[in-house]
Amino acid sequence: MVADGLAKTFDVSAPWLNRVLERKPRQLLHAVDEASFTIAKGQTLALVGESGCGKSTVARLLVGLYQPTRGRFLFRGQDAHAAYRSRAGLQLRRGIQMIFQDPYASLNPRWRVADIVAEPLREHGLVATREQAQERVVALLQSVGLAAVDLAKYPHQFSGGQRQRISIARALATEPEFLVADEPTSALDVSVQAQVLNIMKALQRQRELTYLFISHNLAVVRHVSDQVGVMYLGRIVELAPKKTLFSLPRHPYTRMLLDAIPKMHDTGRARTPVQGEVPNPLDPPSGCSFHPRCPHANARCRIERPLLRDVGGTLVACHAVEEGRI
Repeated sequence: MVADGLAKTFDVSAPWLNRVLERKPRQLLHAVDEASFTIAKGQTLALVGESGCGKSTVARLLVGLYQPTRGRFLFRGQDAHAAYRSRAGLQLRRGIQMIFQDPYASLNPRWRVADIVAEPLREHGLVATREQAQERVVALLQSVGLAAVDLAKYPHQFSGGQRQRISIARALATEPEFLVADEPTSALDVSVQAQVLNIMKALQRQRELTYLFISHNLAVVRHVSDQVGVMYLGRIVELAPKKTLFSLPRHPYTRMLLDAIPKMHDTGRARTPVQGEVPNPLDPPSGCSFHPRCPHANARCRIERPLLRDVGGTLVACHAVEEGRI
């Protein structure tokens, strides 16, 4: 799975007449800007960053819910977005599925669990009879720790963690190779998060699944990922193996995120809070978008936008790292 220069721009302008009367220009929101990464088969890439940095937009681009403004996503060696628009698109979509963030909103409250999980099977023509569908649904529910007696129940009869298990079972129905998980545990209690994450890791081992895991919880990311990409204002600013990123973070933003995590053994040490706020994405700063919050910024950072470069096995977009200032 290769994302090559993916970008998504939304037109958030006021209606045409309002713009004419108020003499305002069009407003464009660059939600994702030149995102590039590769995920090896059976591996997990985690995307982290503050709210509004573009993580969920990347997820929706990969599964085809959004059409990219620029760039492409290669899956099984072909351009996925071109395939989505062709007759081969249905076959490709079987291989890519998504687990949504809110288990309370992603399941139809009027449908029984049997119909929710069986819907992908029927849409893709994977079952011929109702008995076959029920047999497959029972096997899927059991694979995520639920029972056959849950078939006749409605979503409101389950807890949040159980609902997310139903969402995972539905995503696995088409036997995909690639799962995009958009903050699948953020709406759950901590103890339930661990159960869902362990199920996802077990399924990954059994089925050789590849994950794009989106989260703002660095503790969760450390538990599930093989590689970590750090996003800021629509751009990937650091991309590294998990062990490297947590032991030797390069980008100042990554350092600030990691430094903000409370640590048991650092009780007496003063922690550096994440400085400032994320700039308005409709009016981003010039040069490096992080420079207003960065303690290492200089004149070059305010003018020239850094490119993602390899520094000791870590891809970093930072002039200070490139010049050896940090």
